[in-house]
Amino acid sequence: MAKSVTETLAISVEEVRKQNIKDVLNLVEEALTERGYNAVNQIAGYLISSDPAYISSYKNARSVIQTVERHEIIEELVRVFLEQK
Repeated sequence: MAKSVTETLAISVEEVRKQNIKDVLNLVEEALTERGYNAVNQIAGYLISSDPAYISSYKNARSVIQTVERHEIIEELVRVFLEQK
């Protein structure tokens, strides 16, 4: 049965936030890798120090990663790690 175009769609704000963080990290990882950097080391350096110089401006990666609060990225990384146990 086809869904009505007027049907209400429930969107989880938490799921949108998680997906945004995933998309940001994927874009940054891709940009850093393309430039020859070790993406894990560079992202970790940024998260620890808050120095955006760890992230290349290639493909606008530096600006993109700054659209998400560092603590939110760290929380999401820890959550994903603990869920994989």
